Amino acid sequence: MENYEPNSSFRSLRWGLHSSFSSYFHATHDTAVIERFSLLEDAAQLTPHGTTILALRFAEGVVMAGDRRATEGFSIANRTIEKVFSADDYSVVAIAGAAGPAIELVRLYQVELEHYEKIEGRRLSLDGKANRLGEMVRQHLPLAMQGLSVVPLFAGYDLSRKVGRIYKFDVTGGRYEDSDFYATGSGGTHARSYIKQNWHENLSRVEALEIVLGALIDAADEDVATGGPDLLRQIYPNISVVTGDGIKTVDDEEIAGIVDRHLASLRVRYTDEG
Repeated sequence: MENYEPNSSFRSLRWGLHSSFSSYFHATHDTAVIERFSLLEDAAQLTPHGTTILALRFAEGVVMAGDRRATEGFSIANRTIEKVFSADDYSVVAIAGAAGPAIELVRLYQVELEHYEKIEGRRLSLDGKANRLGEMVRQHLPLAMQGLSVVPLFAGYDLSRKVGRIYKFDVTGGRYEDSDFYATGSGGTHARSYIKQNWHENLSRVEALEIVLGALIDAADEDVATGGPDLLRQIYPNISVVTGDGIKTVDDEEIAGIVDRHLASLRVRYTDEG
């Protein structure tokens, strides 16, 4: 009988549990997804894309928000897409880029963090979580080279430092920490510009919400792919607030009140200018 040499993924399960679920997954599912997308020359054009996401620090933690629009070329593919997700109890991740692969990346990342905690018996540090997400974005690089890029934004409350922290990524998996705020996606430049003019240290929760909503409204005014608050359909941005008490999703009623006040101030400004 021939000697049987188990493959690396089998050995990892036999001789010790793998603390990285994504590494195990990619070791056992190498090219199936990539080959499927390779058959589509126009995959980038046929795939809905998420647009604008942002995050900023405030006195008690961090706020993350995203508009609700997904575009397909010059058409609106979806008006109610979710772009902000809980990663675990103290961190959130938002997606921009190819919507389908991005959502799958987030789901796998959620499993990755839960799997690590169960195997190791402890949570990853916030830096560790950001590093793991960077590794997963790097594994996605072959699809990014075909135009199906995924660019997440990660933020959370650092329990050891008692402060909110924000991390951005590039398509190669490089991760960079932004100390105060960041915005990315098609309307990211306009959103960052608005936040830069209005952000200051020790923002209150309400002030932080006013700034993120103002930034998304400003981005929607300049960028056709970014969806601002849709008052007719009552569709509002996704917003999550992360503090030492965990993650709380801001409800539509509170968002609608802030949007109404912001639009009223804009009407006054435009009337005075006119």
